[in-house]
Amino acid sequence: MRVLILTSSTGGGHDMRARSFKQWTETQEAQFLNMRVTVYQTLESLHWLYKFGVGLYNVIQKFYPRFHHIYFNYLEASGQFRRADQIKGQKKFREMLLDVKPELIVSTHAHLNHGFFELARNVLGKENVKCVTYCGELHGGYGFSRHWVSPDADLFIGAVEETCDMAKSLGMDDHKTWAGGFMLNPAFYEKRLTEEERREFIRDRLSLDPDRFILLLGTGANGANNHMRMLQALADSSLVLQVVVLCSKNKKCYDYIEKWAKKFPRLHLKPLGYFTEMGPLLQSVSTVVARSGTGLTSESIISQCPVLFNGVGGVMPQERITLDFCRKHKLGVELRRPSDMIPYLKRWIENPKKLEVRRLKKERKRPQNNPLDILKKLDELVYGSQMDRKNIAPFVVETKKLPPSKQNPNREVG
Repeated sequence: MRVLILTSSTGGGHDMRARSFKQWTETQEAQFLNMRVTVYQTLESLHWLYKFGVGLYNVIQKFYPRFHHIYFNYLEASGQFRRADQIKGQKKFREMLLDVKPELIVSTHAHLNHGFFELARNVLGKENVKCVTYCGELHGGYGFSRHWVSPDADLFIGAVEETCDMAKSLGMDDHKTWAGGFMLNPAFYEKRLTEEERREFIRDRLSLDPDRFILLLGTGANGANNHMRMLQALADSSLVLQVVVLCSKNKKCYDYIEKWAKKFPRLHLKPLGYFTEMGPLLQSVSTVVARSGTGLTSESIISQCPVLFNGVGGVMPQERITLDFCRKHKLGVELRRPSDMIPYLKRWIENPKKLEVRRLKKERKRPQNNPLDILKKLDELVYGSQMDRKNIAPFVVETKKLPPSKQNPNREVG
């Protein structure tokens, strides 16, 4: 099957899910589906104005989260991608479609559904292509873009039931709506680390003490963080702990923190550059502080990692609905100021059993479906009952270890 994934780099979640789709089709468990995937950076590739909009989004996310409410509401009202004739750079898109000739198109972005699906059907013929939306949002309400839902799509896949409920309220037919679970890198669905494996990872990969509390300060694909404010709050407290700081590709941030760490040996700081082993890392640390993006939240649920949501500087609309989901299921706490994390950390350092309670809550919210179920659903959508699957062994979460050549980054978070 020829599959085209439409994505764009506004934030990191859309690209992470697009990459994960492709990575799953390359696993041993999915070989029987025989999918050939092309990932297309749609907005950036078609027109300079779209590329500028993507860059503006990421600047706002990185430096001015509160301002995104203006940008979000402008995009909600504009509807500039709702019809095929509104799309700029149509010639490039048509040429790409004729080159790939996809039988299935999957959009992982709210603005790549309506007009892009219409244009694809015009070029390829409606009978020759199925159009599907995969939405990783976790809750409805303000912050859930109405552009996610294209009632003419052949299928809407939501990460959780709350996503599907919102899609139905926006006009998606019940029979074309399905809760498929989290689309994450295959490494997150390998067997959980044993205690000895966890301790070995902490010693060998992090050079830290597995018997002491470890706080992880996360960052997004675009390097959005306020690490220094968090670290200063820790330095002003009396806490004795180990801190892993993800710096992504920001060499300046890495060098500054490495130098700053020498002044506060009590914190046992470990800055990390671009880091790909997020699955084992989230299973090994005691807790993570990060913005309430859907990617990190989904990964923390699968990894059973307690999370403190970094709301310093304001919360974007899309982050707000993630917080709504976590409040509903008691899966995380929002921090308005860096000092807000100190009481939680103190309580958990003194009583580690409280962390175990939080891990169990995340285990209970782990979706029943997994990425391979999503691929099977898409195969069924395109081919119906033509393919005989009777002799395929049922998928279990503990998948086989991928060879080193296929251990791609889980997402650009570190």
